[in-house]
Amino acid sequence: MRWLPLLTVLLLLLLTACATPPSSSDSSEAPAAALEPAGPGATRLVAAAEREWREWGSIMVDGWPVALERTPDATPELFDRLMSYWASTPEGPEVITDHLHYRDTIMAPEISTASLDPVSGLPFQLVAANVAISAYNHPAWSAAFISHAMGAAGMPRYDFDPSASHALYIDRMLESAMMNPESAAFRPHSPADYAPRPGDLICADRSAYPLPNWQARTAEPGRFRPMHCDIVVRAGGGSLEMIGGNVLDVVLRRRIPTDAQGRAQQPPLDRPPYFAIFENRR
Repeated sequence: MRWLPLLTVLLLLLLTACATPPSSSDSSEAPAAALEPAGPGATRLVAAAEREWREWGSIMVDGWPVALERTPDATPELFDRLMSYWASTPEGPEVITDHLHYRDTIMAPEISTASLDPVSGLPFQLVAANVAISAYNHPAWSAAFISHAMGAAGMPRYDFDPSASHALYIDRMLESAMMNPESAAFRPHSPADYAPRPGDLICADRSAYPLPNWQARTAEPGRFRPMHCDIVVRAGGGSLEMIGGNVLDVVLRRRIPTDAQGRAQQPPLDRPPYFAIFENRR
């Protein structure tokens, strides 16, 4: 019968389809699972960064936005937190003095016109109206934030030497990693070769001619460069989250994409590139 050859062909096609493996992506392309901090020191650093983030209103963004809808006011609480960051650095006392003088100067007209409390004789209102926290962005305080978080996490100074300059504390981390690679608290990696974990630092170079890699920094120790580092607080599932200070004028949490192996995606070309990730081994 004529339908027998056709039936035979259909059966062969069916068997071939059953034998063909499904066209799903390779398991190596699946998003990496959530990673845990390498040790208790890294866990404490994540907790310290998240605690500060909550104090600033738990602001979170995706990617690399250029501004927030609104910059917070310089409330007494936020001003005091910012001063505590500066107090964590050797350069802090001078900066704190300058900020206190500036605050007193802009508050003077407000105080002079404020109603007085009939009991204490003090003004009711001691905060200058409509003064944003961004009024205290000079000098930049992102490195002071990192220094404060490290201290709050109990990181000893021989593991992390606080500074108001990212470049200077990076120099010390690199020196320690070169001299004692097995015992150093922070080990440098190329962002293209390493998937960051919570508690690591991810660092960008904001210079006009950014460093191509962390090795290039070892050829210019002590030279100032405008840099920025964030603390990784979550990693896995196709993205990582990091918290940094003085980002869009606040302590900000950002989510950026990663590849299937958990490596951070570089920012857009008009943003400072990541040149190093420092693995927190504590």
